[in-house]
Amino acid sequence: MPDQTHLAALIGSRICHDLISPIGAIGNGLELMTMTGSAQTPEMQLIADSVAQANARIRLFRIAFGLGGEETTVSKSEAVSILSDMTHGSRLQIDWLPAEGLTREATRIAFLLILCLETAMPYGGRITVTAANDIRAEAARLRPLPELWAVLRGADTPVKAAHVQFRLAALAIGSQISVDEQETAIHLAY
Repeated sequence: MPDQTHLAALIGSRICHDLISPIGAIGNGLELMTMTGSAQTPEMQLIADSVAQANARIRLFRIAFGLGGEETTVSKSEAVSILSDMTHGSRLQIDWLPAEGLTREATRIAFLLILCLETAMPYGGRITVTAANDIRAEAARLRPLPELWAVLRGADTPVKAAHVQFRLAALAIGSQISVDEQETAIHLAY
């Protein structure tokens, strides 16, 4: 019988797999409509932008919450593409600086931590993944999250579904993480 973390990853993989096809079909339908001469209305643009955003989120969730081969590598171009598509048109910017691709597990942890930092940045800002084990965030205003940062450090506090990334990152990293939270910056080293 698989452990609970493995089971949760299988569920995440299944959900992402089942959602990516219909979202892709909607995107393809919109593309076909524009190819047949349909007017590019604001409503169609809104749908197209929403489909692109959902597609990018599912690609990120597939890595962050899904199950994948431990020995596989996520290329730098794939990570940058996912993050760029996810933040297109938003107030959040994410820079992915590692020169080479990272293992799927290292990318998974980075994506989970990006989701943690995003929670602290409701007004936008910049997240920079400088290395496989170093992520920084800067924003004019950050939401204080002492209870959630404690979960990331290993506290056994219950979390809501919206904050599951903190628990999963803690399980993946162990308690080997440093969280330096300032008024306008957060540094995560692990």
